Amino acid sequence: MDLGQHPDALRWNKRYADKLEAGPASRVLRDNLHLLPAQGKALDLASGLGANALLLAQQGLQVEAWDISEVALQRLQDRAQAQGLAIDCQLHDLRSQAPAQQSFDVIVVSYFLQRDMLPMLAQALRPNGLLFYQTFSRLRVDDSGPDNPDFRLADNELLELLPQLKLRLYREEGLCGDVAKGWRNEVSYIGEK
Repeated sequence: MDLGQHPDALRWNKRYADKLEAGPASRVLRDNLHLLPAQGKALDLASGLGANALLLAQQGLQVEAWDISEVALQRLQDRAQAQGLAIDCQLHDLRSQAPAQQSFDVIVVSYFLQRDMLPMLAQALRPNGLLFYQTFSRLRVDDSGPDNPDFRLADNELLELLPQLKLRLYREEGLCGDVAKGWRNEVSYIGEK
């Protein structure tokens, strides 16, 4: 099947057709820029409009952005060029194309969950490489994010899915305490190879 005709590509191209600007980069990345290496190769997986890719490139990293949406990648490429940044935008079916082993120093994933790919992402990191991961939790306090529990992590599930990485940061507040405050509905994680 031509990737441009893939149902996921059609759905995401339609979603991005009228959306010109990316939102902010993922919080786990923004709040932890100090952990990034001074140089190296980074991947923004399921990049969408590429807020993470742009931030990584601004930090001086060599960046690849992978997504199934040609529309999103073209918008990202246009923004990168306007900012004088070099980002290698690549069209990928993320459900069937994992990165090669030991090919990246940094991988960032925001709001994309494919459980069977997580061990492959750990393998795609070079020694001392970092995985920044942020997505939705099943422990939620409002209706944000997907309704399908397959696209949300169970309590502490991410820790179980990535035992081969050294934990550097983990935040999942669940339903503890005052649910009107804090980090709710999401899980943030940084692991090091």
